[in-house]
Order: sequence, then C-alpha cells, then structure tokens
Amino acid sequence: MKIILRTFNLKLKHTFTISRESYDVQPSLIVELQSDGYSGFGEATSNPYYKITVDSMKANLEKIIPFIESITKETPEEFWNKAYQFLQHDMFALCALDLAYNDLYARKQGKKLYELWDYSINNNPMTDYTIGIDSIEKMVAKMKELPWPIYKIKLGTKEDIAIITELRKHTDAIFRIDANCGWTVPEAIYNAIELKKLGVEFLEQPLKANNWEGHKQLFENSVLPIIADESCIIEEDVAKCHHHFHGVNVKLVKCGGLTPARRMIAQAKKLGMKTMVGCMTESTVGISAIAHLLPELDFVDMDGGLLLAEDIATGITIEKGIIKYSNLNGTGVTLIA
Repeated sequence: MKIILRTFNLKLKHTFTISRESYDVQPSLIVELQSDGYSGFGEATSNPYYKITVDSMKANLEKIIPFIESITKETPEEFWNKAYQFLQHDMFALCALDLAYNDLYARKQGKKLYELWDYSINNNPMTDYTIGIDSIEKMVAKMKELPWPIYKIKLGTKEDIAIITELRKHTDAIFRIDANCGWTVPEAIYNAIELKKLGVEFLEQPLKANNWEGHKQLFENSVLPIIADESCIIEEDVAKCHHHFHGVNVKLVKCGGLTPARRMIAQAKKLGMKTMVGCMTESTVGISAIAHLLPELDFVDMDGGLLLAEDIATGITIEKGIIKYSNLNGTGVTLIA
C-alpha cells in the first residue's frame, strides 16, 4: 500500500467567527492510500484549539510510512488498532488515515461504505447550515444567501438573545445554537428559556469543556437539550457525558476517524443519549465520510463544503439539507484539485 499526502488552504466564502476565533482560510491535509489499482481518501483540518497543524499531522504520518506500506488485507478495525499504537498522540492524523483506509477497503469490496456496514439510508437526518458570529445584518444576509431548513447559529456574545430575535424575523427554519464554551451556567439557563421561545431545538456546548459541575447543573435545569462537543473528544468521554448532557456531537478528527466514531455512537445510543456528528470546515472529502454515518444519527452538522469558496473534491451533494450520495463506491470521493 502507498500513501500520498497533500496539503491545501481551503478558502472560505465568508470570514468564519466563533466565540474564540475567526478565520478566512482553513488548512487541510488530504491522505490518499493506493492499493491494487484503487485509491481511498481521507482528510483532517488544522485546529488551533486542539494545537493541531497540517505540518504536525503530515510529519507524524511520514514517520510511519513503513508501517502503512506493510498493510495488506487488514479490516478497518484491525488497521485502526495498529495505527493507534503509532498515532494515539495525534488523533487528527489518525482520522485522515482511517477515513482513507475505510474508503479504500469499501472500494475494494465493490460497495459504498454504508452498504458495507449494512446501514439503511431511508430515514437520514438533514444537515444544518452554520451561520458564524457577525453583525446582525451580515448574519441575516448569510441566511438570505442560502435559505435552509435548519440553521446552526454560532453564539457567545453579549447580544445573543438580540441576535436570535432578529434572525427569527427572517425565517421559520429550525435553529440550533452553538456557544462554543462561551457562556456561564446562569447565562445558559436564562438563555435556554428565552431561546426556546424563539424556536431553538438544542444548545451545543454552552460551557467550558472541563466544567463538569456546571454541565451537571445545566443538564438538570435547562429547558432545552444540551449536546456535548468540546467535552466529548474520545471514546472514554461518552460515559463521562452521560447525565451531564442529553447527547454528544462526535467529531471524526477529534476521536480518530470513522472506526472509533461508530463505537462512540453505539455507546451513546445504548446510554439513551442523542447522537450527532459534526464537521470542522472540511472539504467534500471529509464531509462525504460523515454521510455514511447518517443512518445512526439524530442530528448532523456536515456543511463544511458549503462554507468553502471553492471545493477540492466531489462526492456527496447537499440540497436544502438533504444529502445525496455519490454513485461511486467507498465514501464516493474524487479529488479534483
């Protein structure tokens, strides 16, 4: 098996702002695995919050090229377990590698990935579309630019209720709120009451990730469901989030790829928690991988490709929240850049 590493700077349509940062360009690493005439593709993006860079991911993968080239017929689970021994300190790099291997493996089997997993795609959830923090006027303009049935609104400002009050005047879409650790417990309890009146479905990660006492208090007092994001990174975190959150948002780059994500989703469902998968402004390479998990999810945030000024791949397509799969096997990706 051969590995090819490519780096890209993905330009965004608009400056993207959340409670702790703003950016116009998203660095991304694309992994291609080649074997027996087939190629599989994976992706992971840089992330300053988790101290991950494209260069660090690339360096960590280059160190284990001999291991990667030694792989023959391992299942994705067997491959992940072996790769984890080398990359447990860099789950983002492990994610890109795992996505590429799952894609390659399914293509070799002549199946789409969801077919390989025996998933039915008849009742897939729709994806939301994210509106980053901006002036109210610009946030309204972004909604009008792309009418959508579900919006994920980034908050964490002193004007949060005013923002949603104004946005509500322009659409009857479902709102989901992501404060990215930007609120206190009293703020979150109060905001939940006001936001419920404005048609908000749930709150994502209102408090700082390690505020477990606060998470418990909010879980017991919020009038809206609370979904964990920054508090749910790896598999062990799902159990920690039980009775502290109503659901978990599993990010492939944080947990190390599709293989552990499936285990996390299964564990959350067993605990009676809502399941969600989110994205990190990946291109259609990473977003197409997420699509194959849809049958197991209650909610999904996979709008990364829609936020880009120009994509680097084809694969799944999204129209007004509805995801359509590629005709190709595996994750259905073709790199065009």
